[in-house]
Amino acid sequence: MTRGGRIKDRDTPERRCIVTGEVQPKAGLIRFVADPDGEVVPDLAEKLPGRGFWVVADRQALDKAAAKGLFSRGAKARVTAPPELLAIIETGLARRVTDTLSLARKAGLAVAGFEKVKDWLAAGKAKVLLQASDGSERGKGKLWTPPGGRWFGCMTASELGLSFGRDHVIHSALAPGGLTEKLIRDASRLTGLREHDGGNAAAGKE
Repeated sequence: MTRGGRIKDRDTPERRCIVTGEVQPKAGLIRFVADPDGEVVPDLAEKLPGRGFWVVADRQALDKAAAKGLFSRGAKARVTAPPELLAIIETGLARRVTDTLSLARKAGLAVAGFEKVKDWLAAGKAKVLLQASDGSERGKGKLWTPPGGRWFGCMTASELGLSFGRDHVIHSALAPGGLTEKLIRDASRLTGLREHDGGNAAAGKE
């Protein structure tokens, strides 16, 4: 049991945020390392060598980490954060979501387009509903969050379109699977960076 009184799931890796001091599942945090020149580097794939330090996926927390020198505290060494750090993280997370969605499409685990997505939702095949942040609220409101699943509105229509070889995609759905779990993690972190979820127009959001 943690200090907060909740039962700890030993199967869920946890890390402490250097900004909030809270320990939570690492799926909601971003790992950083320092490069040989002492510059902070986001490790979105969590594979880079070196001492890792973690910050919750939240724009204000990341701003504070850079402004207050908390990265140096986490690294236990003097490090500097590039001024474009948040843009690097945001771009990297969006690319990871796009790439994962593309792989899911090629594996037959993702579809795009209102009618196809609606069919998947009606048949119970979808685990995730993705809708473009700049899509029509009226059109998005005609679809719904999969029961027990997730909804995301952190991607633009052009970003979603990249995954399907199109200029724009407003609606997309993913079936359950490992790729979908990976996308959920990155889309959740991206939502924190963009400080909005696109305004959930999907009916029945959980």
